[in-house]
Amino acid sequence: MENAMTRRLIIRAAFAISLFAPAAASAQAISVPELRRNFATVQGAVDAIGDGEGTVLLSPGAYRQCAVQVAGVVHFRASEAGRAIFDGVECEGKAALVLRGGGASVDGVVFQNMSVADLNGAGIRLEQGDLTITQSLFRNSDEGILTGPDTDSTVRIDQSTFSGLGRNDGGPSHSIYVGDYASLTVTRSRFERGTGGHYVKSRAARIDISDCTFDDTQGRESNYMIDLPAGATGRITGNLFIQGANKENYSAFIAVAAEAQDHSSAGLAISGNSARIAAGVDRETIFVANWSAQRLILGANTLGPGLTAYERR
Repeated sequence: MENAMTRRLIIRAAFAISLFAPAAASAQAISVPELRRNFATVQGAVDAIGDGEGTVLLSPGAYRQCAVQVAGVVHFRASEAGRAIFDGVECEGKAALVLRGGGASVDGVVFQNMSVADLNGAGIRLEQGDLTITQSLFRNSDEGILTGPDTDSTVRIDQSTFSGLGRNDGGPSHSIYVGDYASLTVTRSRFERGTGGHYVKSRAARIDISDCTFDDTQGRESNYMIDLPAGATGRITGNLFIQGANKENYSAFIAVAAEAQDHSSAGLAISGNSARIAAGVDRETIFVANWSAQRLILGANTLGPGLTAYERR
């Protein structure tokens, strides 16, 4: 218990990202260290990297601009974690960063206030390639991360926060929605205050979601904590789940293959998690609902009152 509590405190400390009202970023705030050049726009820096590999280094400030990557490998990095903020500007009616190059990473960046006509305004729209995200914050938008399909690539997220995301009014949209990727890994991250859809929806063939917190106590019109609509193998372990009162759908915490069985779910391991319904909420629900034809592996999970461990549907 002490180790688990210590781990969660460490995780939450990692989310202590500044909420200050930043000044607009100056023309000298954007640089590509590998080229030893400064740029007036993020797009200019991305274009300068071209089909090579380089870093877009962002100084503290509000970036009311966006960028599209069409080639190369680009690393977007805040010089001070949590103080470079993409605020309310989307490219192609999609996201602050639209990524369809050879790969990308994002470290220490904040994405907020993204909303577009089709209700899928995201911090990041990933259309192809590998993506790694660390120490970043996605908040108060239609969606945090939305991807297309790329069965040869992977998405990795670590020590990041997703807050105030998702919509049901014509969407739905979700905190994270990963398409048909090879794998999705989410570690040491926090999901909270969902405003519709699911916290994590993934069509990836393999998933690893571990040591995360799903705190739905202030959610409204939210759905599943984790939805694997096409099935998946892998593991869900060491997470804390709290289901709140204001749900659009409270029938399960984790849903497997509810829409299709495109991927095998045989051996999907769900163990070492703690799940409960928020204090003062009187209901009964299911921790894991399985629509697949495969046998999952349910280990020891700590479940609160009103929770049934498993149901085959």
